Amino acid sequence: MRIDRSHTPWILFVAAATAGATLLFMANFYPQSLPFKFQLPAIFGEVPPARRTFGGTPLGLVFGTIAFLIFLFASALGIRKKKRSWKLGNVQLWLKAHIWLTVLTIPLVLYHCGFHLGGIHSSVLFILYSFVMGSGFFGLALQQFMPRLMKERLAREVVFEQIPFVRARIFESALELLRDVRAASRSELEKPLLAGAAVAHPGAEPQGVAVVLDEDPSIVMLTDFLDRECLPYLRSANGKGSQLADQKKATDSFRLLRLSVTERWQSQVNDMEVWCEDRRLMDLQSTMHHWLHGWLFIHVPTSFALLIYTAWHAWVAVRYLVILPH
Repeated sequence: MRIDRSHTPWILFVAAATAGATLLFMANFYPQSLPFKFQLPAIFGEVPPARRTFGGTPLGLVFGTIAFLIFLFASALGIRKKKRSWKLGNVQLWLKAHIWLTVLTIPLVLYHCGFHLGGIHSSVLFILYSFVMGSGFFGLALQQFMPRLMKERLAREVVFEQIPFVRARIFESALELLRDVRAASRSELEKPLLAGAAVAHPGAEPQGVAVVLDEDPSIVMLTDFLDRECLPYLRSANGKGSQLADQKKATDSFRLLRLSVTERWQSQVNDMEVWCEDRRLMDLQSTMHHWLHGWLFIHVPTSFALLIYTAWHAWVAVRYLVILPH
């Protein structure tokens, strides 16, 4: 999703919520640092708390609970995308809420842990949270410039799911051209003896014997180029290693090929160049598409892992504070 002016209300909301959370955190744990006196409700207990386990204090539990609820909401985005008929706000609204509410979890998590990692359990949880947020910010950054870059660099764009089928059709076209060239080669090499017999023995009946002539150099060049360069490139999985994968080298190769064939085969050379250009564009589109969406293969699994680990973390905290009180 592109960040534009429509996100301004969300930015203001996150800024206000962060300021409010900061005020509560300072008033509860570092009241002497405030330039003014701010009295917290009695429900938050003594100020500052005698126990310096930030997450175990009433305010720390509030911060942690709100962050966990945001995690639950953020994980529901995938369900909302599949259930577009639900009248629970459009998907764009959910995307904006997903982005900015998860941004809000940054101060909530930091205030919940008091800027301390703690033991192994909480440290692993914080590292997992960092991976989730890092992959999310990476994906959000890609979405700001990658669509524009694709529009600038892709002269022709194919529906991503159709790329394998389009590539297969291009390869079949090149294979058909090779068959046509070889058929033309055979017709050039084998000529009926009619003309030769008519000259050597006027009035003689043609016997259907073939005369082998020199092969057309254009056909030799086309066959060799198709066999060695064009077809292997169009058939390859990613095109790497072929000079036709590089636009400049491909242009030079086709320029040389045009100089080596007669006028009869110029249109076929043009067709091959268009096929190779289309293949390069589809490879570039696939690469950009994988960059644009590949981060989800890290973000989504780690997000669900974070949700599960946070739930376990909450259970451990409740068990420590309530079930097994000190």
